[in-house]
Amino acid sequence: MNVQENRLVSYVLASKAELKKVNWPTKKETTKHTLIVIGISLFVALFLGVLDYAFTKILALFL
Repeated sequence: MNVQENRLVSYVLASKAELKKVNWPTKKETTKHTLIVIGISLFVALFLGVLDYAFTKILALFL
């Protein structure tokens, strides 16, 4: 093996070892956090939609 191949193998082995140390979330936690993100996203979209509608109507009064 040359030096670059050796470095690549070392990197892959170190990465594999680090991934074994990761504390992965459970399916329940993942589902909960996903629903929270979707809920917040929908709320922000609705909020910005209402602001857009209101500002459009206000601007139409002046034009």
